[in-house]
Amino acid sequence: MHFTVIVLDSVGAGALPDAEQFGDGGAHTLNHTLEKAPVALPNLARLGLGRVPTVQTSAQTIPADVDVAGAYGRMREVSPGKDTSTGHWEFMGVQLQHPFQVFPDGFPPAVMDKFDAATGRGHLCNQPYSGTDVIRDFGEEHVRTGFPIVYTSADSVFQIAAHEDVVPLETLYAWCQAAREILQGEYAVARVIARPFRGQHPFERANEHRKDYSLTPPPTVLDALKEAGKDVVGIGKIPDIYAGQGFTESIHTDDNADGIRKTLERMKRGVDGLIFTNLVDTDAKFGHRRDPAGYSNALAEFDRALPEILAALPESGTLLILSDHGNDPTWHGTDHTREYGLLLAYRPGLGARDLGERETFADVGATVAEALGAAWNGPGTSFWNDLQ
Repeated sequence: MHFTVIVLDSVGAGALPDAEQFGDGGAHTLNHTLEKAPVALPNLARLGLGRVPTVQTSAQTIPADVDVAGAYGRMREVSPGKDTSTGHWEFMGVQLQHPFQVFPDGFPPAVMDKFDAATGRGHLCNQPYSGTDVIRDFGEEHVRTGFPIVYTSADSVFQIAAHEDVVPLETLYAWCQAAREILQGEYAVARVIARPFRGQHPFERANEHRKDYSLTPPPTVLDALKEAGKDVVGIGKIPDIYAGQGFTESIHTDDNADGIRKTLERMKRGVDGLIFTNLVDTDAKFGHRRDPAGYSNALAEFDRALPEILAALPESGTLLILSDHGNDPTWHGTDHTREYGLLLAYRPGLGARDLGERETFADVGATVAEALGAAWNGPGTSFWNDLQ
């Protein structure tokens, strides 16, 4: 049995009922992006994108007058957060009771003193900051001093930026590992992220060398699949989000085009289990940078690739297309937005099916577990029968 799950990172489907508590009431990544920078998404429309509640249709973007051959719906996130780890962990059956720790005033001396001791250097910034702005404002001082740039955001992250010609990647990764060991207990953050950059001012982020160091999650559906003897293939940043736990194979990607290419290659080789891909450009390159045109182009790029992805599915195969949170590029600030997760599904021969509003992202993991015959007694209600 072949199951492919592709996460279109941050392609939110409208503000959740509690979005006001996060400052995100009225956010809608998909609608606002396409209003600002219209592109045609005919293949996603044929999977039912235009039938997802609150998603706007138009002849220019998501046509309504198409024959739908897929299942469609949206998902509530019950975990208290709007970040990558929270969303992905919930996909695979981990519902958080408390949000990950955040540091809106920067990290305290109890953390930074240990980090400085581990690097043997000082540090710069230690504030919430945009990833592009922080290298603009601190990059030259970093090049001059060799001090790592440490910054965070509204998410639970400890990010370390360093120029590739000043700090070798191996050293940056070692610093991240040291930070991961420091940031436990009361100072635990969801992810430590290596953020290398290159060139001269204005500097450029080297996103292909980014690396995430996640907290280790409790047991997930991925572990259940692996224990059942299934292939569990993580593509892109997926393995990092789960600290490598539960995977039988990990495949690095440089960008969305590379992620799509490697997903197709792995699908065509065949799999008895799960291929789990994250396409991050919508979030990292365009959402946080508030670039609606870039965001729309990334959506169009995926839409153009979709027919080949569908053709690569075997007769018994299933494709799920999801989103883990929002990142409305027309919204204030540069952080994620608290939104419904998108849910589209396809199986060869499947007609139009309404999957409704799922009560939790964990329905994804429960569905994958049932379809692949893995034992899972955790959160989530399977919609596998609705795909038969």
